[in-house]
Amino acid sequence: MQADGPRACRFGRRWYLNNESWHPSVPPFGEMKCILCWCVSGETHCQRQECPPAACTSPARRDNPCCAKCR
Repeated sequence: MQADGPRACRFGRRWYLNNESWHPSVPPFGEMKCILCWCVSGETHCQRQECPPAACTSPARRDNPCCAKCR
């Protein structure tokens, strides 16, 4: 028996539709803004945001809290 359409994904206590993306929430840390998850045909995939290496000795995280940039 085949499903009527693409399957949803369960992550924690929530369900996400196929092709939906979200930032996961991990207790006790809360929402993980630097990680993006998405649902593909019933399978959850997650990936940490890739950041280029900073070319200075004391980088700051002003515009993007996930990646450090030189001042």
